Amino acid sequence: MNKKGFDYFVLILVIIGAINWGLIGFFKFDLVAFLFGQLTWISRIIYAIIGLCGLYTISLFGRIGSFGNNK
Repeated sequence: MNKKGFDYFVLILVIIGAINWGLIGFFKFDLVAFLFGQLTWISRIIYAIIGLCGLYTISLFGRIGSFGNNK
């Protein structure tokens, strides 16, 4: 997977995480816990991966304008 593809993959996971937080905030419904159980090992891994993706997304600030220029 190239760098641009990885960036989009990470961005999709961050968006999924944001939707999950929105569901928690508006409806007190945790989609990850619903699908995988309340703090089971797999749900903890999913939370950790999405958290790491959120941290990685910080690096997009410096590269956001160059997405359309690189091929």
